[in-house]
Amino acid sequence: MNGMYFNEEHQLFRDSLKDFLKKEVVPHIEKWEETGTIERFIWEKFGEMGYFGLATPEADGGLGLDLFYTVILLEELQKINSGGFAAAIWAHAYLAMTHLNKEAGPDIKAKYLGASIDGKKIGCLCVSEPFGGSDVAGMRTTAVKKGDTYTLNGSKTFITNGVYADYMIVAAKTNPEAGNKGISIFVLDSDSKGVSTNKLNKLGWRASDTAEIAFDNVEVPAANLMGEEGKGFSYIMEHFALERLIMGINAHARSEYALEYTMQYMSERETFGRPINQYQALRHRIADLYADMEMCREYNYSVAYRMGKGEYVVKEATISKLKATKMADEVAYACLQFLGGYGYIEDYPMARLLRDSRLGPIGGGTSEILREIIAKIVIDKKEYKPATKKQLM
Repeated sequence: MNGMYFNEEHQLFRDSLKDFLKKEVVPHIEKWEETGTIERFIWEKFGEMGYFGLATPEADGGLGLDLFYTVILLEELQKINSGGFAAAIWAHAYLAMTHLNKEAGPDIKAKYLGASIDGKKIGCLCVSEPFGGSDVAGMRTTAVKKGDTYTLNGSKTFITNGVYADYMIVAAKTNPEAGNKGISIFVLDSDSKGVSTNKLNKLGWRASDTAEIAFDNVEVPAANLMGEEGKGFSYIMEHFALERLIMGINAHARSEYALEYTMQYMSERETFGRPINQYQALRHRIADLYADMEMCREYNYSVAYRMGKGEYVVKEATISKLKATKMADEVAYACLQFLGGYGYIEDYPMARLLRDSRLGPIGGGTSEILREIIAKIVIDKKEYKPATKKQLM
């Protein structure tokens, strides 16, 4: 336990969460990985434990806990070796629900937030598009206002929870001529007329449902606008900091799991009469990988601490995702190699972990886009500012 960031209450929470995951989740993981469907009962079990309400203020029915409870949740989810299951959980709690927590008015919160905390409604965030990807400002989906409704047309893709979600948080252009200043955020029920979804077949994250979604003249009540019209891009950018930090934390956690598993295997696997963890070439490679993981983990903790204090850490969170996901890919590749033929067998964890890890440098903004964002900040001196004065967490 790191005393700089975690206290005794945090450790008790971690122990309880580990026990919960071992008893309630792990027995079902292989089935969910095979079928690509996470059964609904587990969402309500998470809700009963309060795991979806960690970051929601007590006034809105949540627990209002500090950000390191979220760090613990993310870390332990990575250590059950199902990136897809972990993604489904955190995409609901920290993509969809973050917008509910921050931009939703009382009526929207009354309809969606409480049910989301309880695990009775599942949400998804719809930003990426087939022609836009990481280019949020280039989105083509539109929402044209006519009286008391908006007519939504367009498409989204790579949407985690997109098939099985009960509601969608959707970004669309309400003023296409205004560029990124013309984007707004809406919430709508997934079964609204004109909404259709298609499940995508992925390399990894097999347990989660990832969808492409089409909106064909979907009528959205004006009351479903979240926050202010035209402020959607700023809201998305503000919350991207959290998403990128989540991806960074996921990366160091799964790398820690991979290294622990691999070191245990190496202590038991013998060649030429001695364990393979006694070969200098392998020992030194493990040392390098472990050092890289530790550096990323400590950096991520420091960024989480600053975010928890209300600092706007867009640059730091972007660096977290860029460096930690690259490190995690290297760890996964090397650990599979250390296991030799067993690393290539699906009965062992490394094959799945390698596939799941590969999404890290892609999802939530590709590494190439992140490098350009960092370059704009450090070279061009571009400043990114929050949409509101509200703190993130």
